Amino acid sequence: MTALTAVSRPDHVVHRWRAFAVLAVAVFMEVIDLTITNVALPTIGRELHFSETNLQWVITAYAITFGGFLLLGGRAADLFGRRRIVMLGLAVFTGASLACALATSEGFLIAMRGLQGIGAAIVVPSALSIVTNLFEEGAERNKALGAWGAIAASGATFGVVFGGLLTRYLGWQYIFYLNVPIGSLVLLLIPRMVPESKLENARRRFDPLGALTVTTGLLALVYALSKAPQDGWGATRTIALLAGSAVLLVVFLIVETRVDAPMLPMRIFKLRTLAGANAVGLLLGASFFGLIFIGTLYMQQVLGYSALQTGLAWLVLCVPGIAAAGLAQAFVTRGSAKTVLAAGMAMVGGASLWATTVPVHGHLLNNLAGPFAIAGVATAFTFIPISIAGLAGVSADETGLASGLLNTSQRVGGAVGVAVASTVFASHYDTLVRHGHANTAALTGGFQWALWVCGAIGIAGIPLTLLLVRRSEIAETLAQAATPAREPALAVAD
Repeated sequence: MTALTAVSRPDHVVHRWRAFAVLAVAVFMEVIDLTITNVALPTIGRELHFSETNLQWVITAYAITFGGFLLLGGRAADLFGRRRIVMLGLAVFTGASLACALATSEGFLIAMRGLQGIGAAIVVPSALSIVTNLFEEGAERNKALGAWGAIAASGATFGVVFGGLLTRYLGWQYIFYLNVPIGSLVLLLIPRMVPESKLENARRRFDPLGALTVTTGLLALVYALSKAPQDGWGATRTIALLAGSAVLLVVFLIVETRVDAPMLPMRIFKLRTLAGANAVGLLLGASFFGLIFIGTLYMQQVLGYSALQTGLAWLVLCVPGIAAAGLAQAFVTRGSAKTVLAAGMAMVGGASLWATTVPVHGHLLNNLAGPFAIAGVATAFTFIPISIAGLAGVSADETGLASGLLNTSQRVGGAVGVAVASTVFASHYDTLVRHGHANTAALTGGFQWALWVCGAIGIAGIPLTLLLVRRSEIAETLAQAATPAREPALAVAD
């Protein structure tokens, strides 16, 4: 078996929770940037003279490269050193953030957003892999992964809040400027506070063909899904991209069964709970990010909310999510991650279904506060247990791979959810307009149909959780906490 070692500071003392906090700040920045630009798009479009068709690429460029490079980033962390790869990704992300803030043209901003996404895809799975290996399996690791899941869940919604505040009071450039001092500080702290863990006595064979096919295939898939609502699902470009993506991903799977050191060893899917967590993660991303997308459009286009008002409205989701994190963590530790995840998916789906009742002349407190609050609680009851299930039983030398796979499932799911919700909305909106409905009524009707779809996707996660996630595999992982760690133990101070 490949030997593993963890290299720490000279005094060989690693303060686990301090290391966790540093990594959490880094990942929080990356997750926030998935949504922080949403409410600033009209301002960015006006000041940089974006064409209407290109404005969406401020969001899409980041999402595409983030989703496309996650598996590559996770595997690189396992092979070349997790701390080293985190620092590389964070340097790319921070430099690209500064470039975004200084952008004076639409093409340059879009290109730098894509580079930001690559940096984020390198950081996120690598950081989660370090966290997994810092804490021994059992209650302590579950506590860490639970907190990690809560941070990841809140990041997307806090992005909308911060985006509104910064755009209103400082300017859209500060959405990106903010990352520069924080990223620079984290880069200084990581070598002092975060241990390295890397493969020793092993040839670091990289599987370049596998890396090329899976990354290109995922990029083509996310790109096609992002463009489908505008181009049409039956458009030649959409069909060609989806077909090309399918071919590339099939080639990737064939390659992985034939090379000596595959990027994605197929044996990892023998862990039924891991496979189930990724399947549910796909639906979770689709339902949750679809709700965020549609909710933001409804508030801005129907209720007439400004960027600041929209951002503050999402606090109705953020605050309950933070408050519920401790409760969800306790249920996972003392009860069953499977049960908590099933309940969370019921809440995710239920929140979207409740939101379908929004009227043309709605109000935040009367019509949105309830669904948003339930969705907030759902983030804690889904992202926490799914982080644990997605890493249950994974060997120490493949935690980067497993975390990259889980993040890929959620990000691709988010792209699918937003694309499908956009298509359903646009189709029903056009139908209502042709039948003589007023614009606001047609918009509301389109949003309601899109929310029905988001709700159905979330509810579909319940049977998948019950069928695929195994209590026995998670329990076995917990039982192994008493056995020697799979990486040599560090002298650790809490």
